[in-house]
Amino acid sequence: MNSRYNGYSFLLRDTVRREKVRFHNRYGIELAGDLYLPKEMTDTLAAVAVAGPFGAVKEQCAGLYAEELASRGFAALAFDPSFIGESGGEVRNVASPDINTEDFSAAVDFLSTRDFVDPERVGILGICGWGGMALNAAAMDTRIKATVTSTMYDMTRVNAKGYFDAADSADARYETKKALNAQRTEDYKNGSYARAGGVVDPLPEDAPFFVKDYYDYYKTDRGYTERSLNSNDGWNTTSSLSFLNMPILRYSSEIRSAVLMIHGEKAHSCYFSKDAYADMVKDSPYAANKELLILPGAVHTDLYDRKDIIPFDKIQQFFQDHLK
Repeated sequence: MNSRYNGYSFLLRDTVRREKVRFHNRYGIELAGDLYLPKEMTDTLAAVAVAGPFGAVKEQCAGLYAEELASRGFAALAFDPSFIGESGGEVRNVASPDINTEDFSAAVDFLSTRDFVDPERVGILGICGWGGMALNAAAMDTRIKATVTSTMYDMTRVNAKGYFDAADSADARYETKKALNAQRTEDYKNGSYARAGGVVDPLPEDAPFFVKDYYDYYKTDRGYTERSLNSNDGWNTTSSLSFLNMPILRYSSEIRSAVLMIHGEKAHSCYFSKDAYADMVKDSPYAANKELLILPGAVHTDLYDRKDIIPFDKIQQFFQDHLK
């Protein structure tokens, strides 16, 4: 299978230009991005860095969001996080709650130093697993003036507790750790890393709906791209080890900048946004500029590419209001 638009899952409109860029994070890893700009630029712009979903690449949802934002007058950077896609990192196909949070700040470094960007008007947008990373970055990086999360996952929670917290016990985590650490030994012996596999293919008849939902995006021409982990062989099997031990969002209630969290009502993952929002605003003196938007009837991947469902007018207004 090939991607629909020469490596991309979406079409680039005539009013937007796209250029390849490279920048580095605080750990010296070189990151690759696609910078989307309106073709007509008369002044410095507000800018938004975009990443996600977890296991996707910039040629998929992140690029679609960035292209749409550029068409609405923003400078928008869709980037590949460390170790995946066209970004650097010697070991491939691994994730890190620390490094991937840092990746958002690295994108802010890059955008803030462009002569066509106002450094006081920079925001971020994270989709799916990178929604959690974006919220974590907003708790750390005071340069981020506004954050949007879309169909958010807390990857540390799902790895440590399982889906719907069904494996939230010390014994369950211990068994997971045993299996992953045994795989570490095998990987070291073999001199290579076993892959976990992307979205299951062929799709079992008894697959739960959320697996079918992922298949419909990653394994069809709707969303397939050649570099996507989820569309192909997936993460390294041991990639989730650090997520078992290092929870994110510990200080989300201290985020002073504006946050908009968007989720589909029917998404299997909706509880991540509901709970993260509740934790963020509970007893917080900074709750007034926080918002949770639940979209009736929408499922998880509707917010990947369904422009008739993704509330881009709302996102545009949010960034305009808070990136003044």
